[in-house]
Formats: sequence, C-alpha cells, structure tokens
Amino acid sequence: MVPVVGQGRGFVRAEPARRGRALRLSPFPRPSPMVRAMQSQALTFSDDQAEAWDRVADQLRGMGVDIDDGTLVPAAEGKSTVLAVMGKAGSGKTMLLASLYKALQAAGVEIVSGDYEGKKGRGRRTLAILAPTNKAASVLRMRGVPATTIHRILYTPVYDPQYEKIAEWLTGNAPRPEVEGLTELALDRAKAFYDQNASIPGALAAAGLRGSDFIQGWKRREEPLDIGFIDESSMLDDRQFDDLREIFPTLVLFGDPAQLAPVNQSGQMVFEKLGAPLQLHLSRIHRQVEGNPILDLAHALADPDLGFDQFENMVAEAARRDDRVVMAERVDSTLMARSPVLVWRNATRIRLINAFRAVHDCPPDMLLPGEPLICDGIELPLKHRKKRIDLEARGLIKGAQVIYLGPGTRPGFAKLHVIGSEEPQLSAASIIKIEKPDEEEPFIPQAATMGATFLHGAAVTIHKAQGSQWPEVQLFAPDLYAAARAGRSEAGIALWKRLAYVAITRAEKRLHWVIRNRLGRPHEVLGVDDLKMQGTPQLTLTGD
Repeated sequence: MVPVVGQGRGFVRAEPARRGRALRLSPFPRPSPMVRAMQSQALTFSDDQAEAWDRVADQLRGMGVDIDDGTLVPAAEGKSTVLAVMGKAGSGKTMLLASLYKALQAAGVEIVSGDYEGKKGRGRRTLAILAPTNKAASVLRMRGVPATTIHRILYTPVYDPQYEKIAEWLTGNAPRPEVEGLTELALDRAKAFYDQNASIPGALAAAGLRGSDFIQGWKRREEPLDIGFIDESSMLDDRQFDDLREIFPTLVLFGDPAQLAPVNQSGQMVFEKLGAPLQLHLSRIHRQVEGNPILDLAHALADPDLGFDQFENMVAEAARRDDRVVMAERVDSTLMARSPVLVWRNATRIRLINAFRAVHDCPPDMLLPGEPLICDGIELPLKHRKKRIDLEARGLIKGAQVIYLGPGTRPGFAKLHVIGSEEPQLSAASIIKIEKPDEEEPFIPQAATMGATFLHGAAVTIHKAQGSQWPEVQLFAPDLYAAARAGRSEAGIALWKRLAYVAITRAEKRLHWVIRNRLGRPHEVLGVDDLKMQGTPQLTLTGD
C-alpha cells in the first residue's frame, strides 16, 4: 500500500519512486508550512485525522489564518467560531494538536504561554494551548507543546520594566538591551536558553535572576486573545467554557467522550452540546498504541454486553501475557507516595490514606516530608487577592498534586513541591486536613489562620484523577465491583465502565489491578530525594 500522509487541502500523498528517482511528493510544487512540519517528523495521518485537519484548517482560514499557504491577515472584529475534536485514548488527538501547533507557528502565529506576553503589534495573531490542570499541561509540555493551565492564562505577569527589555529582545521585538547588573555573558546565556526552550522565566533564570526579581505581580486579563486549543476539555464545566468563549474568538476543544463528565453536568460534556456539525470524531487507534494491553483493556469497555467478571478475566489474561498489566493482591504502599490509588468511594479513599500513614510510621500529630497532598482550594479574604493570584499562577490551584517537603520558617507555613508546575518549589501558609474513618471532623496536623488548604493525596477518587497521568497506576478493583453491583449508569453507559476507562487511561506504562482490600508494607523509606530540589522556595504567602 502507498502511505498516505494526508488527504484534502494542504495534504500530500506519497508516491512510489519512478525511473530510479527518489520518492517525490505531489501535486504541490511548494510544500506548505504544515507539510514541511509533518515531513520533518515523518508523521502519518489517518483518514479521520486528515478530515479533522481540513475542518480545523477551514475554520482557521475563515478567521484569517491560512496554515496551508502560511498567510495571516488581522483578526476580524465580531467573528467567533468553535470546533470539538473528540476521540478515545490512542486515537491521535494529541498528535493532531501538536501538528496544528507547529503549522500555526510555521505560519507566523505567536505562541502565548502565560509566562510573558509581548506588546501587541498590528495584525499580530496568537495561539494559546491550555489544559485544565498542571499535570495535563505538563504532559503536553513533555511532548514539545508549550501548554499552560486555563487559570494561568486568565492572569498575566507584570514585569519589572528593566527586565521587560530582555523579554522584548528575546521575543524579537526589540534590540539587545543593556541592563544594569547583568553582564554580556549573562545575556548570552539567556539567549541560548530561550532559543532552545522558548521560556522567558527560564531564560531570565539562566541569566541569574529569580522570579521575584523580574515579576512584580499578576493582573487579570482584560483584553481577549485570539486562537485557543483546549486539551482535556471533557473536564470543562459550563462556566469555564463560557469564560473561554469570551477570551478566544477561535476555539478548538480536544476531548475524550468516554471520560467522566464534570459533577453537576448531568453526565454531559460541553463539547457534546455543540451539535453534530461542530464535532469531529477520531476513531482510528494509531500504530504506536496498537498492541498496548492497557489501551486494549480501555477500549474493550466499549462492548455493551461486557460484564464486570468478564472484564476482570480479560485483565488477568492480559497480565499473563504482558508485564505492563499486573494483577495485584494488595496495594503497594511505596507507590502511593507518588501515584495515588484510584478509587470510587470516599470511604475507601479515607481508609487507604490512614493505612498508608500507619505503614509508613507517620506520627499522628504531624506530616513527614514526602507525604502526598491534594490542594483543596485557597482560603483568603478579598484583601489578599494578589497573594491568591501569586499562588494560583504558580500552579497551586484546586486539584493540584503536591508533595510536602517540610515545615516553613514561619508558624503555619509549609514548603511544598507542586507536581507538574514549571516552578514547583514554594512556601505557603497551609491548612492541612487528614480525614479519619467514621469521624466527621478531619484531623489537622498544621493550620495557618488562612491560606492554601490540602487533603492527603495517597488515594484519590477517579473523578479527581481526570487530567492526570502517572507512569504506574493502582486501580482499586473492589470499588469498581461495588459500582457494577449498584447498577448505576451515566449518559447511558454503566458507571463502572466509565470509572474503569478513566482510571486505566491514567496509566502511562503499567496498570496495577488491585483485587483485594489489603495494603503491603513499604519497601522504601518515605522521603523527597526523588524530587529535583530547585533551591530555596522564593514565593511566600503571609498568614496575617
């Protein structure tokens, strides 16, 4: 068969070499920016991806951005458009998103990352790639896509004017500056870093500056942006979707319809409300994930006649064939420190958390460094709005996974490592709660008068795990069995199947299917040596 690179406007078909000549591409005499980007990576699109590309390209063209010809015109006032790219795990949503990003960049569209936003120029077109959580954004960043959180894009950093000159120079909008206190060598280091990573804070850090040197604060975004790509959009609620439509005239949602809908959304996701003409469906499972036993199990759940016992037999069979699936007799307490056990019921979550603390010999009245936490929000009065923005901009938003590093230098403060954040180390006034079985009030080992609130994170509900991924995931099967016995459904699909699908697709490399209500003793001492310490935390939140 002849490999198809793509079909439709802007795509080419690879043809066999003729008369001894090398492989040629036709019918275009000059490859478009998208084609050049695809050729550099030897990407192969499926038919459904090619169709989705054409639809998105048409949408962008109608808004003044032609990724096939690489031409841009100023955005038209008053126009807006939205599309949804929907598909299950392994269908190529991320591959398509990344390719579209590279084509837009090749066409001259500027990327807005939330770290720094240059001065607006005439005809300037921009793209922001967003995810609901830090972890989801970090997954994209590891794949070379400069993503940030939805919350981060709502606020923009205010730079010290002296260091804003460096940012303008690095982004190509100003000549090389002279900055008091910085040598030419320091500026060279900043430029070399930026050319490699395209991060303004990272470049300034390479020059020897700290965030507190060049960022004076944060302000709420007042003017709209341009093009927005939203990953993991199954997690959006109606309010967030409305906010995004106010900010982005051109919006493309990427989401998995088999995930769990947000609470209080009646089992429906925002992209399912758009109507069929605005929904693009990816169904083909790509070669790079074919034969992956984890995804094979996830997709098997689509069979409407599949029962829980049959599915558990499939898991056992997969475990016999492939070590990427494990039938575990008990929960691994060492793994819980960095990868929470995924459960359905809150009662299960609380029991596992307390068992984890017991086997790690955690004192009943204090936390040990290395214990995992989940941010449950920030409790601050309105007069401390700036401090809230500072913390949220650093990734400390509700649902963020955090590792406790130890007590802060002031009473009520804690040193924390925010998983997935680009600047993970910080110190904050903290209220830490540990729930107890059969007790209404949680135990509070540390409490500032106000600040960031946390729950223990050794186990989390599957609902809260959406948007996150871990190398290894432990799924507590007795909870799924309970959901199956309850006979509940969501949007016409058995709830246990939705729960199983979400939990299974959180695993990047290995799935542990835990079949018994047992906890193994740890084989490593709880600690923080595995975390890359990045110096003294620089951001603090006062508790007065």
